[in-house]
Amino acid sequence: MTPLPLGSKIGILGDGQLGRMLSQAASRLGFKVVVYGPDAESPAASVSAVSKVARYTDEAALDRFAAASDVITFEFENVPVSSLEYLVSKGAKVAPNARALGITQDRVLEKTFARSVGISTVDFYEVNTLDDLEKAIAINGVPALLKTRREGYDGKGQVWIRHADEVRAAFESLNGAKAILEAKADFLREVSVIAARGFNGEVRTYPVGENHHVKGILSTTLAPATISETLKKRAEDIARKVLEGLDYVGVLGVELFVLDGDELVLNEIAPRVHNTGHWTQDGCLCDQFEQHIRAVAGWPLGDTTARFQVEMTNLLGPDILAWETLSQEPNSRLYVYGKDDPREGRKMGHINRLKRAV
Repeated sequence: MTPLPLGSKIGILGDGQLGRMLSQAASRLGFKVVVYGPDAESPAASVSAVSKVARYTDEAALDRFAAASDVITFEFENVPVSSLEYLVSKGAKVAPNARALGITQDRVLEKTFARSVGISTVDFYEVNTLDDLEKAIAINGVPALLKTRREGYDGKGQVWIRHADEVRAAFESLNGAKAILEAKADFLREVSVIAARGFNGEVRTYPVGENHHVKGILSTTLAPATISETLKKRAEDIARKVLEGLDYVGVLGVELFVLDGDELVLNEIAPRVHNTGHWTQDGCLCDQFEQHIRAVAGWPLGDTTARFQVEMTNLLGPDILAWETLSQEPNSRLYVYGKDDPREGRKMGHINRLKRAV
């Protein structure tokens, strides 16, 4: 792809905080941003040159969006694959591709793909009926984790089955959604890799981060993580396999469980800039948001070398009300997403705390 010239228009499907930070990065590089989503007062709309408010399946609105954009990307994985396919059918340049989105939207397809390119996963079972679940439990045993195949995040759409007599209740709690049963991963910690690939196949990976969750929601990421060079290389190799196997263009996040003996198994693939990559905004010269814009615009990828070790902390719900105190912390930078209603568990912002130079 010929690099887009300055002043070109980047279309972003999705209007949340990730779209906001992508828009800010694109603007700094001299691009104009057209954001598309259902909310006129969204975090991304307030910082973008143009905001198109419509349903993701509105073909007339998608036509106008494509006409106003030189390249189109997306900021969250629940954009309908059909919308991407429609845009491509109308001649729009879209990155990442619809196949990558479709695979990573579905936990069964995602794990099947991972195994097809040589990446380890926990044992898993497709669950469409109560009978499927009972047979899977009979094979796998308990405890096991039942999840919806699609959507569900931050601990939503999933339930642990710890005893055989919980099977029916667990199945019914998903309200008929197609599901996946996953074996329990006896992991020591979770790490993640943020990685990027350009149209020309160039790949860049950021240093591995270590993640800590509270009640199923990411609380902190510390990066670069204190891990062995061997483990770091394995994690980076997995990210490269994902990028190349999906023919992916842009930035993605790969979450991995570290088992005893430093074995790595895939937790999930996020086909977008990722919460565990927010540390790059202050830890690296080229952060994940600029990197994604560079990739989809056909520009050379940026430097991913860490300058500082950073601890990123999510600000959930009322945490953001301490903005005055947080904004005065030394060696830190506060990011606010511009959302109203700081309800419990809602991501309102984050703070990056610089730990040391690296």
